[in-house]
Amino acid sequence: MLSHCFRCIVVPCSALALLAACGQPAPAPDAVQYDLGVEVDTAGFRAAEPATIAAQQAVASSDFMTDERDFDLARRGLLATETELDIRGPNGEVVWRPADYAFLDVEPPATANPSLWRQARLNNIHGLFEVVPGIYQVRGYDLSNMSIIETESGRIIIDPLTSVETARAALDLVERELGAREIVAIVLTHSHIDHFGGIAAIASREELDSGEIEIIAPDHFLEEAVSENVLAGAVMSRRAGFMYGMPLPRSPRGHIGSGLGKHPAIGTHSIAAPTRTITRTGERMTIDGVELVFQYAPHTEAPAELTIFLPQFNAWCGAEIVSRSMHNLYTLRGAQVRDAVAWSAAIDDALHLFGDQTDVIFNSHHWPVWGREESRTYLEAQRDIYKYIHDQTLRLASQGLTPDEIAETIALPPELENVFSIRGYYGTLRHNARAVYQRYFGWYDGVPAHLNPVPRSEAAARYVDGFGGLEATLALAQTAFDAGDFRWAAELQQHAVFAEPGSAVAREALARSYEQMGYQAESGPWRDNYLSGAHELRHGVEAVDAESAADDILNSIPLDMFFSAMATRLDGVAAGDRELAFNFRFTDVDETYLIEISNGVMRHYEDRQAEQPDATVTLTRAFWMRLISDDAGLVDMIASQEFAVEGDRAALLGFFTLLQDPQTDFPIVTP
Repeated sequence: MLSHCFRCIVVPCSALALLAACGQPAPAPDAVQYDLGVEVDTAGFRAAEPATIAAQQAVASSDFMTDERDFDLARRGLLATETELDIRGPNGEVVWRPADYAFLDVEPPATANPSLWRQARLNNIHGLFEVVPGIYQVRGYDLSNMSIIETESGRIIIDPLTSVETARAALDLVERELGAREIVAIVLTHSHIDHFGGIAAIASREELDSGEIEIIAPDHFLEEAVSENVLAGAVMSRRAGFMYGMPLPRSPRGHIGSGLGKHPAIGTHSIAAPTRTITRTGERMTIDGVELVFQYAPHTEAPAELTIFLPQFNAWCGAEIVSRSMHNLYTLRGAQVRDAVAWSAAIDDALHLFGDQTDVIFNSHHWPVWGREESRTYLEAQRDIYKYIHDQTLRLASQGLTPDEIAETIALPPELENVFSIRGYYGTLRHNARAVYQRYFGWYDGVPAHLNPVPRSEAAARYVDGFGGLEATLALAQTAFDAGDFRWAAELQQHAVFAEPGSAVAREALARSYEQMGYQAESGPWRDNYLSGAHELRHGVEAVDAESAADDILNSIPLDMFFSAMATRLDGVAAGDRELAFNFRFTDVDETYLIEISNGVMRHYEDRQAEQPDATVTLTRAFWMRLISDDAGLVDMIASQEFAVEGDRAALLGFFTLLQDPQTDFPIVTP
């Protein structure tokens, strides 16, 4: 009983939410034949409707689609590739397998936006690449890139990928092609897991912990890496599954890529504390004969981020503040809105600091930019897209437009719209504009009817009744569907599903609208969200294994964060009449905490103890971690020398019964 309640204190660190808690992605079956002429495929996805076919043809015939230069650039410098790459985890599960995307080697089908299909093909080019002599990248072994800098006697590794398995495979490729050399330093450009999770493959735990290898990261890296999403992990995990298309088959009617890359690598994840943190722009280091000049760029794409200029190569590593796509000011998995002005300003700073010396730009995703003039042009567009969205959103808001109206109205000038490197393959103009509005004005759009609306399911039932019942509502939706107005059809069908969620007819009707909207989407996350919604309507919510191979990261979470997460699990109404106090003493790390509960609120205080607590719990952090990971249960607590309770055990048990388990499989497209 007590172990179960400990387990609900916190979900696995949701820096892992993007991947580990999403469950294993649905792979493309071996030797599958994709017959695009069939009306319904094995996953239930239907063929493209005439309106979708027409929309895809319009994109394919656009002038900007005739530019094929990116394919030459994405292949430039290719030294080696592995056609049979099949990276497996400790239990034999697929971690990374490019062959799942072999279907992309043909012209785009009607079930995929040709522009997104093009981006997916570019992101499918994988192997070891020479950027310039002395700088290399492994691309397509993960969602992100691993960059390698040759030094006088060894190598500097920049961003060791998401998982230990993919990082090990990437390093094996490097050593096979370039020879084995000592790792003299590791640079972690920012606090997202796809840029540090594989670090344990690059160096042993002893080397990482001893400081023998220099580990360079931006200030507050460790705090941000382990804290982002801890409190909201369960919800973010569930939504990340939709954003990255985890339940979808890899197929022309399913997931084809995220726009930023393919999908987050599943596997084992690790972390290490920096030995050197960068706190200001202009800091310099010389490592084994290679000079690095750092730009400190916090609160841009990540809360903790840096970029690197390498003077002897005339090369700039832009981390993820620039890429080959419009990025997210708001990510659909859910996160705090990013600062468009700070982001744009950081790119502008980089342009002024390094632009006159930069002959090549390589980043944490996608392929490089070569040429001084090309680099300047690229940075100017990357800089301007975020400032443009910011300024135009506020301009339209000042004209009285609501977020919905701004998203429908805002448009890019041709000078920005037709630039591949800032097209909406990941973030989109529509949802980024909403993000800017939210950052300044919050969720309320100023319309009084939206201040306290009727709950969604109740409103849906009233709408359906007003339309004349379920059949009449679905008939109206079918008229819109037949006319190719899938957005309005989905609006009506969503009311039908929420009014009568048990109606298989309503669910299938909504699924058909979602899949057509997914087929037309240019953004990878939009496609995956729509198609994941269709999949869930047809197949229900799939149970996922929320356990993650991330003990290394879990062990790095400060106890203070665990208690903060614990407070978000408290049933406030049930706890309203309780006044409790508990002392926690962690003997192996010499930390103490006081927990107080009153008025349905839990507060915790470090280095404080109550004089007359209801109970005092003495334990080790190591045993605490075993409880959280379910490696220890009630019998272990009774027998363990690492766990003891003094005082009212019933009060302690009663407190833990007030903590609710986070739900990792709640429905999204149904009530």
